[in-house]
Amino acid sequence: MIRLFKSINFLYFMLLFMLSLLFFFCCLLFLFKDLIYFIEWEFLSFNSCAIIMTFLFDWMSLLFLSFVMFISSLVIFYSINYMKSDLFINRFIILVLLFVFSMAMLIISPNLISILLGWDGLGLVSYCLVIYFQNIKSFNAGMLTALTNRVGDVFLLISIAWMMNYGSWSFIFYIEIMKNDYSMKIIAVLILMAAMTKSAQIPFSSWLPAAMAAPTPVSALVHSSTLVTAGVYLLIRFNILMLNSLLGSILLFIGGLTMLMAGICANFEFDLKKIIALSTLSQLGLMMSILSLGFSKLVFFHLLTHALFKALLFLCAGTMIHSLNNSQDIRDMGSLINTLPFSVSCFNISNLALCGFPFLAGFYSKDLILELSLYSNFNLISFIFFFFSTGLTVSYSFRLTYYSFFMSLNFKSLNNMMDENWIMSKSLFFLSLMAMIGGSVLNWMLFDSNMLIYLPFFLKVFTLIICFMGGMMGYFLSFSSFFSINKSFSFYSFFIFQNSMWFFPFMSTISVIYWPLVVGQGLMKNFDQGWSEFFGGQNLNKFLKNFSIINQFFFLNNLKIYLMFFVFWVIFLVFFLFIYSISL
Repeated sequence: MIRLFKSINFLYFMLLFMLSLLFFFCCLLFLFKDLIYFIEWEFLSFNSCAIIMTFLFDWMSLLFLSFVMFISSLVIFYSINYMKSDLFINRFIILVLLFVFSMAMLIISPNLISILLGWDGLGLVSYCLVIYFQNIKSFNAGMLTALTNRVGDVFLLISIAWMMNYGSWSFIFYIEIMKNDYSMKIIAVLILMAAMTKSAQIPFSSWLPAAMAAPTPVSALVHSSTLVTAGVYLLIRFNILMLNSLLGSILLFIGGLTMLMAGICANFEFDLKKIIALSTLSQLGLMMSILSLGFSKLVFFHLLTHALFKALLFLCAGTMIHSLNNSQDIRDMGSLINTLPFSVSCFNISNLALCGFPFLAGFYSKDLILELSLYSNFNLISFIFFFFSTGLTVSYSFRLTYYSFFMSLNFKSLNNMMDENWIMSKSLFFLSLMAMIGGSVLNWMLFDSNMLIYLPFFLKVFTLIICFMGGMMGYFLSFSSFFSINKSFSFYSFFIFQNSMWFFPFMSTISVIYWPLVVGQGLMKNFDQGWSEFFGGQNLNKFLKNFSIINQFFFLNNLKIYLMFFVFWVIFLVFFLFIYSISL
C-alpha cells in the first residue's frame, strides 16, 4: 500500500512539474510578444441571467503559476520520504493539491468573486493543514490562523459589495476609472486591509509564526509562494490605486515597522521554524514598503526570488529537524556539517541568498530594492527601517549559520542516527540550483535593460557595510557571554518582550477574548445563576412544590374536610348571589 501511495505521489510530482515548465514557456511567449489573454467561461445561463467566470493570463500570472507549481511539485516529492510514517499521506497530498488549486484560482482571477473563492480556499485548507498534527498546540494555532484571516475575508466581502457601484466585479476593467474616482477610494482601503491580514502585517502578525504547527513541507509551500504572498500579489494588481496617496504612506510605515519587529524578534528566538517564519514576515514587510513607493514590478521580482530561497530554507530545516528526532531548538544543532553535509550546505546557500550575497537569487532583487529606495522621497525613519532591518536579516542568518556550522553538537546521542535521504536531497538540489541562478535569469527576463543606478561611492557600498555590521552583530549575539545565564536575567523583561513578538500574540488572543469573557461571566452570575434562576426554574419549582403539598393535604384527609369546604363554597355562592341581586 505504501508503494502505491509513493507511486501516486510521484505522479502528482510529475504532473505539477510538467505544468510548471508549460506555464514558464507560455510566460516567455507572452512576455516577448506582449500578450494578454482573457478567457470567459459561461458557468450558468438562466433566462437573462448569466454567471461568467473570467480568467486572466498575462506574463505575471503565468510566471507566478510556474513558480507555485515548481515549488509545490518539489514539496510533494520531498514529502514522499518526510511524511512516510504518516498513515494518511494520501490525505496530506490531496490537501496540498487543494491548496495549490486555490492559489492558482487567486492568481488567474481578474474578478473579486473568483478571487474570494481562491482566498477562502487558501484559508480553509491552511486551517486543515495547520491542525494536521492533532494536538492542542496545533488546534490553537489553527484557530488563530483561521480567525485572523477571516478578518481579511470580511474586508474583501465589503469591497465586493462596494464594487456593485460599477455593475461588475471585474476590477481589472475599471482600475483606471477607480484611480480618478474619489468615492471609490474605499475599495483601496478595503483591499489594503485584506492584504495586510493575509500577509500578516502589524497588527495581524501573530498568526504567521503560529502557523509553524503545520508539517514542514507545508510551511515551505505556505511561506514561500502561496498563502502569505497572496496579499502582496493582490496589492500588485491594485497598486495603481495607492500611488501618491495617504494609503501609500500608511503602507510604507506599517511595512517598515513589521520588517523591523520581525528582524529584532528573530535574533532572540531559538525555534528554527519560528526564526524562518519571522524571516518571511520581515521580507513581506519589505515587499509592502517597496510596493507603497510604486515599484510593483520590482516587488514581483523579489516575490519570486524570495519564494525560491525561502522554500529551500524550510526544506533544509525540515531535513535537520527530521534528523534530530523532531527537535526544533537551534541550540541542539551544532556541527551538523559533519553529519548532514549536503543539507547544511544547501541551508547556508539559502541563508546567503536571503542576506543578498552577490550573484545569488536574493542579491539581484534586494540590492536593487535598497539602491532604488535611496532615490525615493521618504524620511529618515523609513530609511532606518530599510537599512537597519537589512542588517538584522544578516544578523539572524549568521546566527543560524553559526549554530548549524561551528557550534559543538549538543545532541550527541543522535550523532549516529543522522542520515540524509536521497529523495529529500534531490528536492534540495533543484531548489539550490534555482536559488543560485534564479535571480540572474529573472533579472534578464523581467527588465528590458540592465538597471544601472548611479550613486555616490559611500551610498553604493552602504548596503555592503550594513550587511557586514549585521553579520558582526549576529556573531556577537551567538558567541558573546552577553547571553550567559547570569547576565540574561538582568535583561529578562527585554528578552521576553522581544521573544514574544512585542506581545502581539497576547494582544491577538487574550486581549480580544478577555472582556467578552468578563462580561459573559457577569451575565452568567447575574442572570443564568441569579435573577432568571430565582424567578424562573427555581421559583417555579418552589411554587409547584408548595401547591402539590396543599393538594396532597386534601387528598390524604377524610370526607369531613371535603364536606366542610363544600359548605364554605355554598355559603360563598349564596352570599355572592345576594350581593348581586341587591346591586340590580
